[in-house]
Amino acid sequence: MRFLKGHGTENDFVILPDPDGELDLPTSLIAKICDRRAGLGADGLLRVVRTKQVPEVADQAGDAEWFMDYRNSDGGMAEMCGNGSRVFARYLVEAGLVASGEFAVATRGGTRKVKIEDTGEITVDMGPAVVRGESVTSVGGQEYQGLHIDVGNPHLACAIGDPVTQLDLAHQPSFDPGVFPSGVNIELFNAVGTSRAVMRVFERGSGETRSCGTGAVATAVAAAALSGDTTGTWTVEVPGGSLTVILDHDTSYLRGPAVIIAAGDLMLAE
Repeated sequence: MRFLKGHGTENDFVILPDPDGELDLPTSLIAKICDRRAGLGADGLLRVVRTKQVPEVADQAGDAEWFMDYRNSDGGMAEMCGNGSRVFARYLVEAGLVASGEFAVATRGGTRKVKIEDTGEITVDMGPAVVRGESVTSVGGQEYQGLHIDVGNPHLACAIGDPVTQLDLAHQPSFDPGVFPSGVNIELFNAVGTSRAVMRVFERGSGETRSCGTGAVATAVAAAALSGDTTGTWTVEVPGGSLTVILDHDTSYLRGPAVIIAAGDLMLAE
């Protein structure tokens, strides 16, 4: 199996080219590939497949030739991945599968438009981030309230008074399964000034990661709600770097780096 490895603000992914949809990828094999001791190690896996080959997203084939089949490190499917979509786009361009500039990528969360910026960074139109209410989480016995935000996948973004650097995210924070029956990505952030937030995240199926693109969007939406202005540009600082989130009345944009760092042959078997 041919593979590549890439990351966006240290949110890292194994990339498997599979243009004709021929790979058999059971959950157990994906978990092995993403294992940081017995496999290649990654927060998730990106399968690169032609959209028309995948019945669940074939209706997007007219807009996007390539489908980002994203899996969490435990093998579970996810609707969308912001950092992953930038890494996916970087691979498409470097492999010569699309021309650099603007193009679309199919995801389980819908078609996403991508733009390669002159700076080399990549901007993804993430679609509108929808606030669906409030909920709570508990970390280390401390309860935090936050906003339930849909960014194609579910998030609970919580502004906290405690420094995020002091949180213990070694274990799954609690959440209400009645609100999040399929699990949830949990962001804990400190708003700094009027356009900056510092965030940590615990991703469903992956644990704490160094960055989360959809989580950065959810954090910016929650921080903007606190400031009273739901539009504007936010800098979201994560352990792996810095992301830019642009909010307007109709949609949200995520901008940041994406690099391919390795390629080779994978010899793991299920």
